[in-house]
Amino acid sequence: MNRNLVLAIGAGLCVAAAPAPWAPARAQTQPEASAPARGGTELTPAERRRAQERRRDLMRAFDLDRNGVLSLAETKSAAAKRYDDLNPDLDDALDRREARRHSLAGATFREADTDSNGAVNKAEWLALVERRFQAADPDSDGTLDRAELRSERGKAVARFMR
Repeated sequence: MNRNLVLAIGAGLCVAAAPAPWAPARAQTQPEASAPARGGTELTPAERRRAQERRRDLMRAFDLDRNGVLSLAETKSAAAKRYDDLNPDLDDALDRREARRHSLAGATFREADTDSNGAVNKAEWLALVERRFQAADPDSDGTLDRAELRSERGKAVARFMR
């Protein structure tokens, strides 16, 4: 009796482990070949082309002497215009409300507000741009070329110009 019971239970387990013919096929456990690498941050070719176009447009728009690089003066000129765009009342004090309206990150605002008065004036803004420019210029030649603008520090400078 015990032997028949053990065989019946064992057969039942084997049948339960096998997939039923009417059940849907199980999903593959391996990632697709076209799945992006590095947690979904891989750019598609179209996205890569758009990013390159934005960098070219940035260089075309702000490289005033057309030498293929951005100088600190050109960068500060573009950043000063951006400051004026962010500060529509032109009161020389970009406050937190105006910064939030234009999606300026809180950390960037605090970094720029060196006197901690809750507002960023144009001098503080341009001083931060200069610090970020120097950080993005590893060869210290006083200019940012396309490769330097593609770096993370270069992208941080570009955010002050758009």
